[in-house]
Amino acid sequence: MEWFTAEDYTLARLVFQRALGAVYLVAFLVALNQFRALLGDCGLLPIRSYLRRTSFRQAPSIFHWHYSDRFFGVVAVTGAVLAAATVLGVTDRLPLPFAMLIWLVLWALYLSIVTVGQRWYSFGWESLLLEAGFIAIFLGNSSVAPPLPVLIALRWLLFRLEFGAGLIKLRGDACWRDLTCLYYHHETQPMPGPLSWYFHRLPKPLHRVEVAANHVTQLVVPFGLFLPQPVAGTCAAIMIITQLWLVISGNFAWLNWLAIVLALPVLPDAVWQTIVPGLSVELHADAPLWWVVIGCGLGAMVVALSWQPVQNLFSRTQAMNASFNAWHLVNTYGAFGSITRHRFEIVIEGTLDPDGETGWQEYEFRGKPGDPRRRPRQFAPYHLRLDWLMWFAALSPSYAQPWFPRLMSRLLEGDRATLRLLLLNPFPDAPPVLVRARRYRYRYTTWEQRRRDGTWWQREPAGEFMAPVTSADVPADWHLR
Repeated sequence: MEWFTAEDYTLARLVFQRALGAVYLVAFLVALNQFRALLGDCGLLPIRSYLRRTSFRQAPSIFHWHYSDRFFGVVAVTGAVLAAATVLGVTDRLPLPFAMLIWLVLWALYLSIVTVGQRWYSFGWESLLLEAGFIAIFLGNSSVAPPLPVLIALRWLLFRLEFGAGLIKLRGDACWRDLTCLYYHHETQPMPGPLSWYFHRLPKPLHRVEVAANHVTQLVVPFGLFLPQPVAGTCAAIMIITQLWLVISGNFAWLNWLAIVLALPVLPDAVWQTIVPGLSVELHADAPLWWVVIGCGLGAMVVALSWQPVQNLFSRTQAMNASFNAWHLVNTYGAFGSITRHRFEIVIEGTLDPDGETGWQEYEFRGKPGDPRRRPRQFAPYHLRLDWLMWFAALSPSYAQPWFPRLMSRLLEGDRATLRLLLLNPFPDAPPVLVRARRYRYRYTTWEQRRRDGTWWQREPAGEFMAPVTSADVPADWHLR
C-alpha cells in the first residue's frame, strides 16, 4: 500500500525513535530520583492522598489499583529500562506487534506518573512527551516503512507547539510586540544556564533581532512543514537551530530537546545519509492490513481531537498549555506569554540557635540562583522540579501551597530524601531548630563587577516570605504575611 507508507523517511523514523527513547529515559530517571521527596508517602504532595480524592476517569493511572513507594520505583525503573532498550535499538528488532507494545507500555507508565504528579508535573513538556510518545506507538519498526498519516501527525504536533508559542507571545506581553522581551528574559527566566549571563549582556539591538527571528520561526516557518521537500526539511532545520539556541541560553528541562526530536523525522533519508554516509535500513515486510487500519484510525482520531486545540489557537483567551482530555492527547502548547521584569528568589535559612538571634545559614539549591558567587549550571534536559516550583513560589505564594510549609518541616526533621534534592545542607550533623524563608531581588552583575569580584548575581532583601518556625509550629494553612 504505497499511499500509506513513506519509504523515504525510514531512517528519519529510526533517528526519531532513538531520540524520543532518550527523552523518555531522562523523564523516568527524573521520576525515580525525585519522587520519594516530592510525591512519596512522606513527600510534599503524597500520591496516596491525591488518589483518595481523584477518580481514574479524572487521572488515569495504574496507581489507582495499587500504590506504594516501592511500586512507584518499580514503575520508574521499568520505564527507564524500556526507554534504554529503544535507544539501543532493541525495539526495532522485535516483531511489529511487540515493538508497538513496548511503546504503548512506555506511554502508559509515564501517563500514570504524570496524572498523579500534581504541581510537580504541571508543565507543558509533560503533555508534549505523552502526545509524542502516543504517536510513536504507531510508527512501526525497522521491518516496515513508516506510515504517512503518523508522520503527518508528528508534523501537526510540531506545528501546534511552535505556532501556539508564537501566538501566545503576540497576544500576551507587549514586549514581544515591541521586540524588547529579551532585555529581561535571560535574567528572569526560571532557571538560567551557564551562558545566560552572557546572553543577557548582548547588545540590545541584537536582542531585538532575536525576538524578530523567533516570531518568524514560530509564526511563519511552521506552515512550511506541510510543503514538499526541500521546503519542509529546511523549515525543520530552522526550528532545530532555533531550539539549540534556546538550549544553550537556559534550562527548560526537555522542552527544547523534544521540539528538536519532533523536527528530526521531517528531514528525509537523503539528509541523514549525507550526515552519516552508509547509513541505511533494509525493509523486508509490506504493511499488514491491520496496521494500515490502526494507522488510519490514529489519523482520524487526531483530526477529531484537534477541534478544541484549533479553537484555542484562534481564541482571544488562548490557553498557554492545556490538555483537553485526561489522556493528554492532542494538546495545546505555548510558552512565555508574559515576561517578568524582575527576578525574585526565595532563600531558605536555618539556625541551631533556639532564639534565632545568630547562626543563620543558607540552604543551596542545585539549579536556582542562591549564592551570588555560584555560576548557574546546565541541567536540561534533566528537570529539577523543586527548583522550578521555587521560582514560581517567589512570583506568587499561591504556587507554594500546600507544599512549602511541608518543605520547611522536612528540613527541620533533616529528611534525607528532601535533602538529596538540594546542593548544600549547612547542617550535616543535626537539623536546625529554626528555619525561615526570605525573599530577595536578584540582578545580574555588570561586566565590571564580574571582573572585580567574580560574582554572577547581586541581590537585595525584598521582604519576609515565611517567619522563623520550629518543627512544632509550621502552619498547615500558611500564607504570605
